[in-house]
Amino acid sequence: MNIATKNITIQNEIFTLTNQRALYWEKEKSLIFSDLHIGKTAHFRKNGIALANHIMKNDLERLSILIENFQPEKFIIVGDLLHAGNNSDVDIFCEWKNQYSDIKFCLVEGNHDRISKTLEKKLCLDFKADSLEINDILFVHDFHKSNSKFQITGHIHPGFVINSPVKKIKLPCFAVTSKQLLLPAFSEFTGLDTKNIPKKGMYFVFTDSEIYEI
Repeated sequence: MNIATKNITIQNEIFTLTNQRALYWEKEKSLIFSDLHIGKTAHFRKNGIALANHIMKNDLERLSILIENFQPEKFIIVGDLLHAGNNSDVDIFCEWKNQYSDIKFCLVEGNHDRISKTLEKKLCLDFKADSLEINDILFVHDFHKSNSKFQITGHIHPGFVINSPVKKIKLPCFAVTSKQLLLPAFSEFTGLDTKNIPKKGMYFVFTDSEIYEI
């Protein structure tokens, strides 16, 4: 797996975008990502739709490689860590996470994160709330129009359409405006929303090997 990176400056802070659907903040030693949707494949299988469990396994392997590369001290998950509450995929995730017990685990809750006290204990969360503020930057799952602070968000699963002479190509992206940094979904088992991404921003699209600004 190739990790391509691009540094950007927001609120006088340097963030590293990666082509592996995550963001690294060196000053805070934080690996930041959104929309992992743990349990989505098990939820589909439970409802009679056969999906291979390698989808989640691939997401976790990619996350392990990012951890090895950046050596973070903290995860900041910007919502939708889970997809459908507690199921067999959550057990696999917790077993994987036990390898990294020294990394602080912060969850900004998303609309899919219906977490009981029992499940919260199982996940070994160090922090759980509907928002997190660090150095005047607000982490929240979906953008709050009424809040004037700069926001790092997820939820949309943003995609960007490139019109080539042959065909239209749709790629996942980071979207950056003066008020928001919108993260791509970390899980590859998600669709791409090309219609509801912020307007008049900078867009950083990526492939398996490259990341570049549009």
